[in-house]
Amino acid sequence: MIEIGAQVDLSHPSDRVWRALTDRKLLSRWFAEAETVEGVPDRLLLRTAELPGFEADVEVEVTERLELELLVLACDEAGRLSELTCALTPTTQGCRLEVREVGTHGGWSTEQHEPREQQLRQALTVRLPAILDWHAFGQVDLRREDSGLTAELPLVGAGGGSGGARRRRRVLVAAVGGAVLLAGSAAWITVPALSNTAATVPAPTGTPSPSVPPSAAPVASSVSPTARPPRPTSTASASARPSRTPSAKPSRTPSAAPPPAPPAPMAARYETDSSRLFGYTGEIVVDNPRAVPVTDWAVVITLAEGTTVDDVDGATWRQDGRTITFTGGAVAAGASQTISFDVRDSRPKAREPESCTIGGNPCAGL
Repeated sequence: MIEIGAQVDLSHPSDRVWRALTDRKLLSRWFAEAETVEGVPDRLLLRTAELPGFEADVEVEVTERLELELLVLACDEAGRLSELTCALTPTTQGCRLEVREVGTHGGWSTEQHEPREQQLRQALTVRLPAILDWHAFGQVDLRREDSGLTAELPLVGAGGGSGGARRRRRVLVAAVGGAVLLAGSAAWITVPALSNTAATVPAPTGTPSPSVPPSAAPVASSVSPTARPPRPTSTASASARPSRTPSAKPSRTPSAAPPPAPPAPMAARYETDSSRLFGYTGEIVVDNPRAVPVTDWAVVITLAEGTTVDDVDGATWRQDGRTITFTGGAVAAGASQTISFDVRDSRPKAREPESCTIGGNPCAGL
């Protein structure tokens, strides 16, 4: 007995995957064209003759059906008989699909077995997830400005509540900045006043000062007329003494210290980690070049029209139209933080974000 099998974990609920297995139009999109067999309503003809590992079209009939859990098909490929089992198991992220085909009459050659199994694995891991993404977008009302979401895809994250805290931090920073500015203005007003006062002090002159203490006159009159009068130089030196101290001090007043250099800006790098049909996984690395931790940072990306974000890791996020804002915890000095997120695109060829900024500065790599 030869067995062919494959297993895949899908980020979609069981009911959506079940429809992709049982809806003839959806089955044609990810596996093979399916047609009803005339006169036999419970049978389908799968156009597999041109697929790798198949030698002819396969006629299938449902033999067991347990809604959203189990589907068993009897297959007839030009006289080669087999049984195909599809089992669905719910998981925390979506569901797990296990497909197993066992030959019941006749068998596959070694040359046929390997490409047949590869074809099955490729269908389950590449084409089926793409069709599920496409089907999920068909259930979403993208006119968010009119009536909001109508499906289960979460487009507004839990980060909405952090906006108030960020606003309070901005108000506190603005208040502190205003106080610093006011103090600086007062300092600049005081310094010129001191220098103007110093400028009014008279400079010393070479002539003696006429102002003599009142007690000097009686002393001079008691001296004999023949005595030599006091030397004027002593009076001049006495009057010059007070002029040396006040004029020197203002000239040595230190000037205001230059303002400190602004801190280095936060930086971010964008990269598309993996691409697929109808979506991709993006990654943003936030770098902190400063010497202290940074807690108040935000990365803003603008998505292409018709794309949405889901399954964010490494940051809190909120969405406003096509704009996504990522915020997170403290980034240590000289360290970095990585944000990864899945993007679902309504078009088969995924489109990267139109822009990415951090603190108003563009991200590298985009």
